[in-house]
Amino acid sequence: MMGEEKNAFFVVRKGDLVGVYKNLSDCQAQVGSSVCDPPVSVYKGYTMPKEAEDYMASCGLKNALYSIRAADLTEEIFGNLVACPFQQPHFTLGEVSSDHLSKKRFQDVLGSQTGEAFGLTSMSSDPARKHAKLERVASQGVTTNRTCILEFDGASKGNPGQAGAGAVLRTEDGSVICRLREGLGVATNNVAEYRAFILGLRYALSKGFTSIRVLGDSKLVCMQVQGLWKVKNENISKWYEEAKRLKDKFLCFQINHVLRDLNSDADAQANLAVDLADGQVQEVNS
Repeated sequence: MMGEEKNAFFVVRKGDLVGVYKNLSDCQAQVGSSVCDPPVSVYKGYTMPKEAEDYMASCGLKNALYSIRAADLTEEIFGNLVACPFQQPHFTLGEVSSDHLSKKRFQDVLGSQTGEAFGLTSMSSDPARKHAKLERVASQGVTTNRTCILEFDGASKGNPGQAGAGAVLRTEDGSVICRLREGLGVATNNVAEYRAFILGLRYALSKGFTSIRVLGDSKLVCMQVQGLWKVKNENISKWYEEAKRLKDKFLCFQINHVLRDLNSDADAQANLAVDLADGQVQEVNS
């Protein structure tokens, strides 16, 4: 196994480009951080076939980080590849302020994309829908593509029990725009997660953002919003429909699942929101 890991490599598909890297940190140059980037997939291999090495060498790319066009790929060029889930990097807290730590945690999440894989899914990839959105934005007199990041989390003390929704909006570099929390009365944890997601989307739209990237530790919300899981629970379905309606208002939308320990800022807001009255919203600007 040690030998296999030593020879491991990562194949990153991003739109029409394919990059091959020796470690995950080098993948970041291929992945990028713009919310309008095309979908990204990451795969891991353990022994690159000699034919692939020869092909790369013929392109002048021996012992280099490189990218090739997806159109140049053949099915077996890299040998056997497997989907590459990986854990977010952990980091030492140290003596830093909470705002600095929050921004660093956000940058760690943004740098490694998602707690499971580089699974960026754009809900605005359909050309017709995207064109319609562009026309709508133009008709509203919006001349810039304003982008923000949303972190969301829900809390329920009892599931169902007294619940709260928390959301944090950030600029693209991770600086906090505002922190939001809303009391939900008695609700389940899944409903609280959806309500937090909706809380953040509404605020972002009210401030004129046209592109958004969402980070949350609720796998249920992330998978359902991407259309990968069905919505079977009636209590959730109405919140799902509202979330879908709101996210479709954005010109560019992405949602990523992250690990719980990298969503602590939104989690803190959700837990504070549990003590608020049902429907009470608090906004804390940076």
